[in-house]
Parts: sequence; structure tokens; C-alpha cells
Amino acid sequence: MRTAIYPGSFDPLTNGHLDVVQRAAKLFDRVIVAVARNEGKKPLFSHQERLELVRQEVAGLGNVEADTFEGLLVDYVEHKQAQAIVRGLRAVSDFEFEFQLALMNRKLNERIETIFMMPKDTYTFLSSRIVKEIAHLGGDVSAFVRPNVQAALRRKFQSV
Repeated sequence: MRTAIYPGSFDPLTNGHLDVVQRAAKLFDRVIVAVARNEGKKPLFSHQERLELVRQEVAGLGNVEADTFEGLLVDYVEHKQAQAIVRGLRAVSDFEFEFQLALMNRKLNERIETIFMMPKDTYTFLSSRIVKEIAHLGGDVSAFVRPNVQAALRRKFQSV
């Protein structure tokens, strides 16, 4: 079984993320969307909230599951017996950082491949940071996230 890991903070999961998940699901037998625990980023949503939002959004994809990890990604990939890491590239500006990560991961474990995937062109401008900013300012984010995520953002910013 060919398994890929799609790691990220997913704070929150956007339609761009989902597009990459759907594309990866066509190429691999199993895709694990792995929510990273990185409190250094000071996420808006807790680790458990992010995991639950991802679970809700990938529930309809038969070969996709949500999980969580902390520590080295390559260790998690080995633990899950996966063959590849999927990374989304929105623009050329993402490439340099992602390329460095891929080379470092290869140095740590040369068995694991990194696959770069581009979302639809309509999502190339989209980032979780921008979505949070728009939601925080009361803007409509319905074109950028699914209804469950939109509702979660609304609840989060009403309590701030």
C-alpha cells in the first residue's frame, strides 16, 4: 500500500489544503493528513480543534484519514510506514523553504520522498494566515474554507 503523509499546522484547514488532499488521494492508496503539534506558532485553534476540523473535512474521502504528530516528521513517516511526504506549493516564494525542508528530510532518511503539489490556480493566493485575518476583521471567508471551518472561525473570534 502506497501511503503519503500530508503534514501541516492546518490553522485552519483551507480549501487549498483540501484541494491538495484530494489530488494526493488520487495518487496514493492512503493519505494521512497529519496535524503538527507546534505550539511555537501560537495557533488560533488548539491541537485537538485542528485535528477535529481536519477529520470532519476528510471524512468523505475513503482513503484519507486525519492524525496528529509531534517531533521529527521523518520519524512519524517511518512509524506510519509511508513512502512519501506531500507538500503544497502555492507560489514560487514557497519553493525555496519547501525545497530546503525536503533536502533536510532526505538527509535524515533517504528512503522518504517529498512530492510537491500545486493547488488549483484559484487557491494559489490562499493561506491560513490570510483566512484568519479576514475572519478576525469580520470578512466573509466562505470562498476559502468549508462551512464547518467557517463556523469554527466565527465562534473563535466571537469569544475573543
